[in-house]
Amino acid sequence: MTVKNYTMTTRSLTGWTVRDASGHVYIFGTFSLAAGKTVVLRTGRGTNTSSTRYWGSTSYIWINDRDTGYLRNGTGTLLQACACNSVAVDYKNC
Repeated sequence: MTVKNYTMTTRSLTGWTVRDASGHVYIFGTFSLAAGKTVVLRTGRGTNTSSTRYWGSTSYIWINDRDTGYLRNGTGTLLQACACNSVAVDYKNC
């Protein structure tokens, strides 16, 4: 999943969550996203950087042909829902 900051200011994503339709949840730790920048959320393990965050899962999270990702802010307000509905590509930008 990719999250882009379309605003003109840095935004704190601390406490924001990404959830799939099955209830797997990623919680952003202390993290800010600069204006106009993008962060990629990968489900596996790795070292977090300013442009890539890792969920830390040892198994698959996303079901490419029938899953939905939900992005919520720190107060739980739904900001974006993105449905995956194709196995033709291994990514989707929302």
